Amino acid sequence: REGILKTAKALVEDTKVLVQNATASQEKLAQAAQFSVSTITHLAEVVKLGAASLGSEDPETQVVLINAVKDVAKALGDLISATKAAAGKVGDDPAVYQLKNSAKVMVTNVNSLLKTVKAVEDEATKGTRALEATIEHIRQELAVFSSPVPPARVSTPEDFIRMTKGIMMATAKAVAAGNSCQQEDVIATANLSHCAIVDMLSTCKEATYHPEVSRDVRQQALRFGKECTNGYLELLEHVLVV
Repeated sequence: REGILKTAKALVEDTKVLVQNATASQEKLAQAAQFSVSTITHLAEVVKLGAASLGSEDPETQVVLINAVKDVAKALGDLISATKAAAGKVGDDPAVYQLKNSAKVMVTNVNSLLKTVKAVEDEATKGTRALEATIEHIRQELAVFSSPVPPARVSTPEDFIRMTKGIMMATAKAVAAGNSCQQEDVIATANLSHCAIVDMLSTCKEATYHPEVSRDVRQQALRFGKECTNGYLELLEHVLVV
């Protein structure tokens, strides 16, 4: 636990330097990015060691930890991209606003990882904490989904339809967890939801940019994807309250 906390703290410091160097030379920016990548690599290693120390009889909690550090790594990748885009820009430029937003997401995800690490050995709260982290991550992914930025790749509508099956399974799991109120069931729900909703959102957006999909259909699909996610978030919030 101490190793994870120490490395996470170092990553936050690296992140501050990275953001500060957005207006510096390309050389300083590249160096700051390299330090951050080195630290996140080390953080991933110590989190894996922490997950392994829990023992193979608790795989769902191991997945919670791995998901938490994956979220941090993704946020760092987005932050590095935002820093590069904001290089040399003035304060009111949209790229600078995106940089500040990415930095906030990065700090939120590091804090989420730390809370998860602290709660992971507490049988009474580890499921609740895992669900809170999943809800926060889904909200972040929904913000990316709702942005006007096109996806990096394109999927087919058939790919998207296949992804929706995961939502059905995750919904059934969430209802079961709400009925049982067992921490193990809540952790399993958090892990399944984390995967199912994020996959659905990314594939939905990718499918809407398929060349055979019209602009009107794209807008409808994006709206329904957002409504589906908001409805699912509401379900998870209910499970959390129960």
